[in-house]
Amino acid sequence: PGVGDKIAATILSEIGGIDRFHHPKKLVAFSGVDPRVHESGKFKATQNRMTKRGSSKLRQALYTAVLCGLRKSRNTRLIAFYQSNREEGKPHKVVMGACMNKLIHWIFYMLKRKEAFVEA
Repeated sequence: PGVGDKIAATILSEIGGIDRFHHPKKLVAFSGVDPRVHESGKFKATQNRMTKRGSSKLRQALYTAVLCGLRKSRNTRLIAFYQSNREEGKPHKVVMGACMNKLIHWIFYMLKRKEAFVEA
């Protein structure tokens, strides 16, 4: 829910073959949605941003898919994940990045197992 034909085609074309990725975190890094960590010695940054080093078209398609999934209560699992993170006090854009990350994990396992998305 929330991923139409055009968005799905864009995501699949940008990913290419799912066999190139052995773990969902590699697909997350490929899309550039993973957090950039700043650490040096005892210093640990409190604000980490997206790396944005991957495919910008894939990131744009994922963001649109998350927006469409949240709008009009289309994807209940994604809405529950969004609301639980918002209740923890995280800002909207941080939660949108987390939802994009979650969506990539779902896409990875759906493509690896060759199964459809099941709404729980």
